[in-house]
Amino acid sequence: MLVNKTVTGFVEITSSNEPVPGGGSVSALSASIAAALGEMVANLTIGRKKYVEVEEEMKEISEKLCECKKIFLEYIDKDANSFDEVMQAFGMPKDTDEQKKARSAAIQAGMKNAAAVPLAVAKGTVEIMPLIKEAVAKGNSNAVTDAAVAGMQARTAVLGALYNVKINLGSIKDEEFVAKVSGEVAEIEKQALAIEAEIISIANSKL
Repeated sequence: MLVNKTVTGFVEITSSNEPVPGGGSVSALSASIAAALGEMVANLTIGRKKYVEVEEEMKEISEKLCECKKIFLEYIDKDANSFDEVMQAFGMPKDTDEQKKARSAAIQAGMKNAAAVPLAVAKGTVEIMPLIKEAVAKGNSNAVTDAAVAGMQARTAVLGALYNVKINLGSIKDEEFVAKVSGEVAEIEKQALAIEAEIISIANSKL
């Protein structure tokens, strides 16, 4: 499993000629790191007298980001597995019309799943960005830059995941599915960029 590799091991296999891990898995890792950094800032705020008024809120943020951190880690392998499914579908026999039909259906199903996985990462990441924003605004001021990096890392995770959605949509013939997901992609991208701008603005005002 990719998620069990060391940092060095993950980087090395990413740089190899293997097709996975690719941008989708890296985006999932970025999402997990963003959640982890946000969680760290919340934890550095909890128990400090200066921040007693926001302690309960920081505890909630820490718990939510901890849960999301683990979920995003799972998506590292889910993304790689979805790519493998597509490759297996392309490898199906196509000698007869029946085989061609089965192969085409498998490819389309695989492509939809390959789009759904990074879409889930993007959705999940944009949902934690407001939590990171609260960590920037109310968390330990000594860790404000860490929270800002969490916000930027989250933005990268969202946009990276969405790129993987977009490239898979180009191979999907279900026009209704493509239209629906394309609309979601545009909205998620807009939200991520807007929240990141707010995070950076708040962070800069504290430096």
